Amino acid sequence: MIRPAAAIPPALLLAACSDAAPPSDGGPDLVTDEGGITRPFAGIAADEVVSFGGTEPFWSVTLSGDTATYRTPELPAGEAIAVTRFAGRGGVSWTGEYAGRRFALTATPGLCSDGMSDRTYPYFTLAEVDGRTLEGCAHTDRQPFTGPAAP
Repeated sequence: MIRPAAAIPPALLLAACSDAAPPSDGGPDLVTDEGGITRPFAGIAADEVVSFGGTEPFWSVTLSGDTATYRTPELPAGEAIAVTRFAGRGGVSWTGEYAGRRFALTATPGLCSDGMSDRTYPYFTLAEVDGRTLEGCAHTDRQPFTGPAAP
């Protein structure tokens, strides 16, 4: 079971990557520059390789550029999926199509544990795959997990 350090309802995670109006107080996850312009989340650069994964059921995604490779124990070689990136107000999302259905990933900042190892990840993630919502954790090539390399 995935355990984010601070429990965040899934609906809020998905809303973080929507284009709804910002909170009237500016919200804690909005970045405003000196000119008063609000910018989208920039915690994960477009050129970072992002690794997502979860348990119960086991799944993983490696994302590089505009390609996400989805893997499960039944699909060990993985399936490449073309995705489009969207930087929202509190995280990043990627969407595409898998098996004729919507495929979506979100990465939201927050310490996350996969519940099976002694690792801590810098991002909580939700994935929508084949009509199911999967929970997990994520890290990038520049923002690694902490803990043992081989738990």
